[in-house]
Amino acid sequence: MDKLTIKPLEDYVLIKIEKEEKKKTDSGIFLPESASEEKSQMGKVAVVGDSGKIKVKKSQKVIFKEFSGTEIEGGKYLMVKNEDILAVVE
Repeated sequence: MDKLTIKPLEDYVLIKIEKEEKKKTDSGIFLPESASEEKSQMGKVAVVGDSGKIKVKKSQKVIFKEFSGTEIEGGKYLMVKNEDILAVVE
């Protein structure tokens, strides 16, 4: 999905999920992604819907609710409602 052809409707926002940095133990061992079951709750806004209620803009880094949205493209993207976005990271 190099060129996005998805246009969210109403108050939905398409977010590109950011991969978490590799976790390292105190002794310096890097843990694989499969060792952590938690999913990232941070991503970059890819496309916004056409509602006037949406406060975020394309390319802003945001934090969203843990169990919100619908995964798209095998988990690379997440379609969430505007109300599920908790904060903008500056």
